[in-house]
Amino acid sequence: MEPTVETSCGRISGSESRGIRLFKGIPYARPPEEHLRFQPPCPPEPWTGVRKTIRPGPVPVQASVPWLSFLNAGGARQSEDCLYLNVWTPGVDHGKRPVLVWVHGGGFLIGAGSTRVYEGSLLSRRGDMVVVTLNYRLGALGYVHLNDACGAGFEHATNAGVRDQIAALEWVRDNIERFGGDPGNVTLCGQSAGAMSIGALLGSPKGRGLFRRAICQSGAAHNVHSRERAREIAEIFLHELGNPSRDPKTLGSIPVDRVLKAQGATNRRLTSLANLMVLVPSIDDDLIPKPPIEAVRRGDTAGVPLLIGTTLDEWKLFSAIDSGLPTLSEGQLVDRLAQVLPAVGPHVPEPETAARLYREAVRSRGGKTSAFEVWSAFQSARVFHFPASLLAESQAASGADVYSYLFTWRPPALRRTLGACHALDLPFIFGLTGHPAARAFTGFAGSASRLSTRMQQAWISFAHTGYPGHERLPSWDPYDGRARATMIFGRECSIADAPLDSERQLLASWA
Repeated sequence: MEPTVETSCGRISGSESRGIRLFKGIPYARPPEEHLRFQPPCPPEPWTGVRKTIRPGPVPVQASVPWLSFLNAGGARQSEDCLYLNVWTPGVDHGKRPVLVWVHGGGFLIGAGSTRVYEGSLLSRRGDMVVVTLNYRLGALGYVHLNDACGAGFEHATNAGVRDQIAALEWVRDNIERFGGDPGNVTLCGQSAGAMSIGALLGSPKGRGLFRRAICQSGAAHNVHSRERAREIAEIFLHELGNPSRDPKTLGSIPVDRVLKAQGATNRRLTSLANLMVLVPSIDDDLIPKPPIEAVRRGDTAGVPLLIGTTLDEWKLFSAIDSGLPTLSEGQLVDRLAQVLPAVGPHVPEPETAARLYREAVRSRGGKTSAFEVWSAFQSARVFHFPASLLAESQAASGADVYSYLFTWRPPALRRTLGACHALDLPFIFGLTGHPAARAFTGFAGSASRLSTRMQQAWISFAHTGYPGHERLPSWDPYDGRARATMIFGRECSIADAPLDSERQLLASWA
């Protein structure tokens, strides 16, 4: 018999598999099409009868990125009508189970909540909790901010993708109890751009109260444009779009392939080694009134326990699109540092000195010191490790419980080329290390399966209690700015104080 639930907009039916009830393709907002393009999400239209929710809804409009096929949903059915979510639950009862809401990554350009690597059945079953994945608008449709560039009719046309996430969280608040979940015990979890979205939500007054805890995997609270920069990007996008009339009807009638073409041209004009992502959240009047890290430092999020971490070799994933990276020469390393160092801060040394100092810092932790390894370590720290440490330290200083981790497991066949790269932790969290899509990275290593179980249980424990420790891990001390206790997730798990600290101190002294 199909499980059914009465939601706030109408009755839905799902499916069941091995004791887990699945509901896929539930609309949480009206299709943001035509005059609603670029605008904040609107509540969905109610329906009569029983709506079948057994297949995911269309994925957000996005370009295809073949080298990220395990994350990219570009080959699936795309539509601007994409604001859907999916629910896995052990029972449509009054179980008051913890709820884990997953925000996918993809650089704010690609991905979907229905991507196969985010299959929530095992987490739901193992953790006796409700798992929710969601779509949100991507690229120009989600992160071109038109309030200042277009004026009347676009007063709140900012951060559409973040507003979508808030609308999905509001749907969870209003409906998840009917799926056996506890609306007062929601853990928001995301990776990469998903974690950066959570960082933005920590700085949003409209997001507060919609989640109790947060898990940030390879993302923090620094990827937000100033309002001035957001307007500059919007003007360039509108130029690439052909300078159309700036009213909702006109902008809503432009074919979406032209929007994608203008998005691509805007990215090509503005992307650099120093500025990797162009279309990201922005400061605005009401949703994100100040840089999120400032809100955290001020104590606005003091009541939110945080689990945050990174992978050791984050940047090595991107060697797939940088063909010269594995054979980088010392001169090329210095040239790259010359391009990037001005974005680090006002106290950076000359590029040659920076290369020498960073190599020494990498050597001090036993890392390899070729130009390729030093550049990868530097970018991993600049983009991921250092921002994560700043968010962890700021949130801990507010009095919140903070737990830090570092993922160091390396695939046996790709230890040097990819290492513990960005996004490698995803199949470990969802229990899919044996899935064909992940096996190219994890192989048949028994250590991968064992680590996956330990990491899953840590995420489950955190969602239940706010403490990620359990009997298969060493005692996990909270993070503070002195000891910087960090769980090392590797072939064996251990607790370490201040890992990568020489590199963190260098970046802090240059900032």
